[in-house]
Amino acid sequence: MTFPSHRDFISGRARGPVAILARGGLSLASHFYSAAVRTRNRAFDLGVIRAHHASVPVVSVGNLTAGGTGKTPLVAAIIDWFTSHGVRPAILSRGYHPHTGAANDEKLVLDQLCPGVLHLQGADRVETARVACDRHVAQVLVLDDGFQHRRLARDLDLVLIDAIDPWGAGHLLPRGLLREPRSSLRRADAVILTRADQCSSGDKARLISEIREFCPDEVPIEAVFRPTGLVNSDGARAAIDSLGAVAAFCGIGNPDGFRQTLIAAGVYRVAAFRTFPDHHHYSQTDLAELAIWACEQRATALVTTQKDLVKIPRCQLGDLPLWALTIRAEFAVGQDRLAMLLQDLVTRISAPNLSKFQ
Repeated sequence: MTFPSHRDFISGRARGPVAILARGGLSLASHFYSAAVRTRNRAFDLGVIRAHHASVPVVSVGNLTAGGTGKTPLVAAIIDWFTSHGVRPAILSRGYHPHTGAANDEKLVLDQLCPGVLHLQGADRVETARVACDRHVAQVLVLDDGFQHRRLARDLDLVLIDAIDPWGAGHLLPRGLLREPRSSLRRADAVILTRADQCSSGDKARLISEIREFCPDEVPIEAVFRPTGLVNSDGARAAIDSLGAVAAFCGIGNPDGFRQTLIAAGVYRVAAFRTFPDHHHYSQTDLAELAIWACEQRATALVTTQKDLVKIPRCQLGDLPLWALTIRAEFAVGQDRLAMLLQDLVTRISAPNLSKFQ
C-alpha cells in the first residue's frame, strides 16, 4: 500500500477520515504560517527590516508557490539575453537541498545551460551578491528563486505562475503550496505565465483575470518550454522520435508539467510514469527499483528531466538506456516587453553613481 503524498492530501485526491483530519491539521498550521509571512512582509514594507542594495542591477526570478514553475529554464534564458548583449551576469541561489559537499540539482543544471557563468550559492544572498560584485566584477545579478528573499533589493521582480497549477491548491503552506498570499503579486514588476501552451484559452483567460485582481494593468508575458532533444550522462544526444515506449520518472515540483511536456514532445508512448519528491536524491535502491519497474512496463528506455539526471551519473538503468528530455524557454507573448525591461537594466549598468551596498 502506497501512503498518500502531500500533494494527494492538499489536492483532495486522498479521501477518507485520515485525509480529512490531515487537511484540518494542515489548515491550522497554515494560519500560523500566514501570520508569520504577513508580519515579515509588513516589516519590509514599512522599512522595519531594511533591504540591502547591490552596486549593480538585480533581477529576481521567483514565484508564489513552492517549486514547479520552471524557474531554471527561465533563468537560463535571461542569462543568455544578458551575455548576448555583452553583459557579465552572475546567478545567486540559496542552494536548497544540496548533495553532501556538492551543489544542488538546480545549480548543476544551470552550469550545463549557462557554461562559464558565475553561480554562487548561499542562504545569505546579500553576502553572495557582495562577493559576486567585489571579487568577480559581475555587472548584473540574477536571483534564482528570489521573490521571498527581500533582504537583497531588486531592480526587476519577475514572478512566474504555472498556467496549469497557478495557485498550489489555493492555500498557503502547508495546507497548499502558496509561499505567500496572492496579493503579494502587487510587488511584481512583471508576471510570466509558464507552460502557457498547456492550458485551454478559457482557463488562461480566467487566470489572467485573477492576476488582474492584484495587478490591474498587468498583461502577463507567456512562456513555453520547447523540447529540444535527449541527452544522457555522457553528453551524448539523440532525437526525441528515436525512442519507442518509455518509462518516465521525475522528482520535481510539478511532475504533471513534465508529463504533459513529454506528450507534447511527441514521445512515441509513455508506458508508465512515476514521481518522487521534489529535489529527491536517488539511492542505489531507487535506481534498482526503477530498472525493474521499467522492464515490467515493457519499456525500451527510461526518460527523466535534466534536473533529475544530474543526480544519476549513469547512461543505463539495468539493461535500458536512460535519457533526459532537454528543453528551452521561449516567449509566445510579451518577448518585446521583457527585452525592454532587461534593456533598461543594461542602460543603468553604464550610468554613473550606481548605489553601493547600504
